[in-house]
Amino acid sequence: MQRKGFDFIETTMNLFNSALGKNITFVHPAYFIISGLSGIPNIKYYYVFLFFVYVVSVIGNTVVMAVIYLDHNLRAPKYIAVFNLAFVDLFGNSALVPKLLDIFLFNHPSIPYNDCLVFLFFCYTCLSMQSFNLVALSYDRLVAIIFPLHYQVKVTHRFMLSLIASFWAFIIIAVFIAIGLLTRLSFCKSVIINSYFCDHGQIYRLSCNDHYPNYVLSCLYPVLLFWLPFVFILLSYLCIGCTLAKVASVQEGLKAFKTCIGHLSLVAIYFIPLLITFTLMENIHPNARIINLSLTSIFPPMLNPIIYVLQTQEIKESVKRLLKIRKKSQISRTKIFTM
Repeated sequence: MQRKGFDFIETTMNLFNSALGKNITFVHPAYFIISGLSGIPNIKYYYVFLFFVYVVSVIGNTVVMAVIYLDHNLRAPKYIAVFNLAFVDLFGNSALVPKLLDIFLFNHPSIPYNDCLVFLFFCYTCLSMQSFNLVALSYDRLVAIIFPLHYQVKVTHRFMLSLIASFWAFIIIAVFIAIGLLTRLSFCKSVIINSYFCDHGQIYRLSCNDHYPNYVLSCLYPVLLFWLPFVFILLSYLCIGCTLAKVASVQEGLKAFKTCIGHLSLVAIYFIPLLITFTLMENIHPNARIINLSLTSIFPPMLNPIIYVLQTQEIKESVKRLLKIRKKSQISRTKIFTM
C-alpha cells in the first residue's frame, strides 16, 4: 500500500512541479533523520506505552466498525460518520505507530525523502479528517435537537455520505498542495527533523531557499483544518443550548443534552491539546510539542470507541445483542456435538 501511495504522490508531484515551472532544479536529500525526543532518560518506555495504546485502539475501532456493519439496527446516517471516524482512527494510527516504533525502538531514524512525504501525507490526512468527522457528528446533533421533525429529511444517508466524501476530497487536496510546495524546496544543510514524524513545519524550516509559501500554509492550515471546525462545533452547541433553554424543561433539556456528551468528550480530547500546540508553535519546548502531538495523534483514536460504546445507548444495546447471538450459537453448536 505504501508503495502505491509513493507512486501516486511522485506522479502528482511531478505534474505539480512541471506546472509551476520547468527546468528548475531542486536539491533533495537522499533521506531525512527523525530526531524524536531528546535528553529524556529511558524514553523507550514511552514508545512501548504508545504501542499498547495502539493495540487498544486497533481492537476498539475494529469492534466499533464490526458492530455498525453487522447490526442492521445501526443504519441511521450518523453511524456513517461514526464508522468513518473509527476507520480514520484505525488507519491513521496504523500509518503512524508501526513506523514510529521502527524509528525509535529499532533505531532506524533515517527515512528516504520520498517515503517521508508519503508518511507526512497519511499522518496529516488522518489527523485532519478526525477534525472534520467531528464537524459531521456535531451537525447531526444540531439538526436532531433543533429540527427534530425535519431530521430525516435534512440528514439522509446520501447527504452524510456526500458530506464525508467532500471532507476527504478537501483534506487530500490540501495535503497534496502542502507536499507539492515541499518538493520545491532545496535542502543544503541539515536533514534532521526535530519531531517524531515527518512534520511539515519542521521540514520546510530546514530548506535553504525561499519557503515563504510553506510558511503561509503553516499559518493558514491550522485555521482551516482545526480552528474553523472547532468554532463551528462550539457554535452548534451554543445553538443547541439556547434552543433547549427556550423550548424544553430542565429534565427534557438534560435528557437531550446527554446524547451530546460522548461527542463533546471527543471534541475536548482532540482539539484542546492540538490547538494549544499549533497556536504556540515555536514558543513551546520541542519535547513538549512532540509529546503533546504524539499523544493527540494516538490517544483520541483509543478513547473514541470506548467513549462511544459507553455513552451511546444504541451501540451498547447492539453489542449486547451481538454477544447474545454469539452465545446462543455457541450453545447450539455444543448441543450438536454432544448429541
